[in-house]
Amino acid sequence: MGSKQEKKPHALCVPLPVQGHINPMLKLAKILHSKGFLITFVNTEFNHQRLVRSQGPQAVRGLPSFRFETIPDGLPSPQNLDATQDIPSLSRAIEENLLDPFKTLVTKINTSSSPVTCIASG
Repeated sequence: MGSKQEKKPHALCVPLPVQGHINPMLKLAKILHSKGFLITFVNTEFNHQRLVRSQGPQAVRGLPSFRFETIPDGLPSPQNLDATQDIPSLSRAIEENLLDPFKTLVTKINTSSSPVTCIASG
């Protein structure tokens, strides 16, 4: 009698790419992971690189069940890579540029062996 392996829930965690949203979403992702969720944490390329610069590459070194993905925000790279992005420009860029790369990422993930079962964003 073979037992069918139960699929784990797969949470896609997408913080709003502004100050004060990334670390709390990362904490939520870690809590969900500790409860048995597969996690894909999605950051903009700009914020992903800021995270690596501030906390080191080990901060985004994932596990098979906790992955990091990036999507472009559509803004040019600023001269000061550690500066906060201009909020009005970032807001426009999010509205105009983030949806298509996000949909592409979700489609890519959903064709894997562990499709997304929930999305946490904020």
